Amino acid sequence: MPHRSRLSTFVLDCEVEDLAPHVEFWRQALGKPVKPLPPDDDDGRYATLDTADDEPVLMLQKVDHASGIHLDIETDDIDAEVARLEALGAVRVEQVRTWWVMQAPSGHRFCIVRPQRTPMGSHLNTWD
Repeated sequence: MPHRSRLSTFVLDCEVEDLAPHVEFWRQALGKPVKPLPPDDDDGRYATLDTADDEPVLMLQKVDHASGIHLDIETDDIDAEVARLEALGAVRVEQVRTWWVMQAPSGHRFCIVRPQRTPMGSHLNTWD
């Protein structure tokens, strides 16, 4: 059965004690309001700026490794997308909650996540 995927999110990994001032910097730098998080995700580790439906999501994440940026690929079938990317040479690094952290052959890390906006909309790839 075919599945679909697309670029979803740019994640700013922040090696910091307190994420709040960094969220404020990016909020002002990009002119985007902060999107409220669901109560079960509001633990101070994540923040999302409110981007338009035709823009990628921009998330900030508090991490225990060097600051950087990675991307998320959203899909309607995580297992199928992980398998497709493994066939291209990516490797699984770690499953976190409902998503997979993967590593590309180039060494870059990225995540495979559930759909972040519904409907998934344009720019979709359909894979067999």
